[in-house]
Amino acid sequence: MPAAITKAYERFLRIAMSLPGTELSTSYGTPSVKVRGRIMSRWRTEAEGSLAIRCDFLDRQILLQANPEVFFLTDHYRGYPMILMRMEKASGRTMADVVDRAWRLVAPVALVRERDGAPRSAADSRQTPRSVSRKGR
Repeated sequence: MPAAITKAYERFLRIAMSLPGTELSTSYGTPSVKVRGRIMSRWRTEAEGSLAIRCDFLDRQILLQANPEVFFLTDHYRGYPMILMRMEKASGRTMADVVDRAWRLVAPVALVRERDGAPRSAADSRQTPRSVSRKGR
């Protein structure tokens, strides 16, 4: 793998692994990043050395049109909510934005709220608060 791609992947990992709940894993025999067991990205070392990363379909269309030298698709990924990124061509800001959006797509709602500083609700903790009384119903 060319040094520029390896360096870019290391930069990606620094960004991704700084987010809550992320973990290094493998997917189809290649390095991947997951959030609480859900795939966020996969390094496509077997082909073009790009990163397959989660992306909703609307954002994907915007990225493909706005920055085709960085983002692209293969036929395999057309039906999946993912985009391919030439990491070595992505600016730090672009990479950080795409990683954050991918993380938000796969992270549990409670984890996103926690990161955003929003107060947790009873539903987030999946527990009934002990202070709730059933009397008077």
